[in-house]
Amino acid sequence: MSDNNNDIPGVPVTRRLPKTPIKEIGGRKLKPATLMMGHGYDPKLSEGSLKAPIFLTSTFAFESAAAGKHFFEGITGKRPGGTDGLVYSRFNGPNQEILEDRLSIWDEAEDALSFSSGMTAISVLMLTYCSAGDVIVHSGPLYAASEGFVAKVLSKFGVTYLDFPAGATREELDTLLDKAKAMAAKQGGKVAMIYLESPANPTNALVDIEAVCDARNAVLGEDGPPIAIDNTFLGPLWQRPLNNGADIVVYSLTKYVGGHSDLVAGSLAGAKKWMDPVRALRNTMGGICDPNTAWMLMRSLETVELRMERAGQNAAKVCEFLAQHPKVEGLGYLGMISDTRQQDIFDRHCSGAGSTFSVFIKGGEAESFRFLDSLRIAKLAVSLGGTETLVSLPAAMTHLSVPDERKAQLGITDNLVRISVGVEDPDDLIADFDQALAAV
Repeated sequence: MSDNNNDIPGVPVTRRLPKTPIKEIGGRKLKPATLMMGHGYDPKLSEGSLKAPIFLTSTFAFESAAAGKHFFEGITGKRPGGTDGLVYSRFNGPNQEILEDRLSIWDEAEDALSFSSGMTAISVLMLTYCSAGDVIVHSGPLYAASEGFVAKVLSKFGVTYLDFPAGATREELDTLLDKAKAMAAKQGGKVAMIYLESPANPTNALVDIEAVCDARNAVLGEDGPPIAIDNTFLGPLWQRPLNNGADIVVYSLTKYVGGHSDLVAGSLAGAKKWMDPVRALRNTMGGICDPNTAWMLMRSLETVELRMERAGQNAAKVCEFLAQHPKVEGLGYLGMISDTRQQDIFDRHCSGAGSTFSVFIKGGEAESFRFLDSLRIAKLAVSLGGTETLVSLPAAMTHLSVPDERKAQLGITDNLVRISVGVEDPDDLIADFDQALAAV
């Protein structure tokens, strides 16, 4: 919830922000890294505490009966604009609202919502915009749970889907959306959403967001379905999808934003017209992240730029070593793109190569297992974006549930090892990868 200055007769308005939040000094717009230190929080409202306390409460006392009615008019939609105050912890809370204000800054979004996990954010988003007979168009590959939710869960309620490869061209996208439009009409529904993941998990394949936006506008109209994108691999530092035509940005905050492998959370960001319907369903279903997790994420946002920059530098150095190693068949690293189409997308959409990439070990599952089991510093675990280096074999772990034919189609092979480089000393990491490869 942003600044509340609309005083209503007889209704005390709850404020937790300064009347005029500081976003610029002397005409200079402050950078996100600076705003993370205090935006959305006024120490005067919490006994002068420099950092926001953790507000562990299930409900909030109203200053008057009129205030309670006014707030619930906003919550229930009887009055546009949402609530002007704190009501109940399933709806909102101080820690969550401060977090959401700060998340919106990174993507230059009008609004943001926090959730108990990335998959909760994705599920509530899709349930908000999809009805029986509708079609979802999505890129591939997706995180296995995202793809599974579309194919296995939404299908129970009459929602179908079409997918396209990450590097699809404008012409291919036009053709696909025409097909989706015809399919939806036949089913008595609509094209409800275009859902992207870029870079894709685990191949790092990039989607041309601008081409998707142009195709949507041409085939379905500018007032057509929202374009949502999972920006977990590069966001919020190295890619700002809203600037390239996306409407909604999706994050697993568990990864880089949280950054310490000690919490699970997710978020959405975009214009209020897209966020308000999602907020309404979140109010009903729950799924908002808890106050303690929100507080930890506020802490993590203060260092996200530092952590991601260090990890990115480490990844570049590690990949220089891996690219020359005789037991490495290839790399899926955005700093070493060989495909002209993918390089063009990277140049237009991204400002950094990130620190999560795939390495193809010569051999198959047995050789990959030997490599993984021989590592001493890097940890064998799923997830990514933490301070420590994590490695996994998607085909046997995170994407095990994906049918073999689909994995082959998406390039998720038995020798694709996903590596998320952390902030350790890069030469120590190289030594660890070197000795592990020697064991293959």
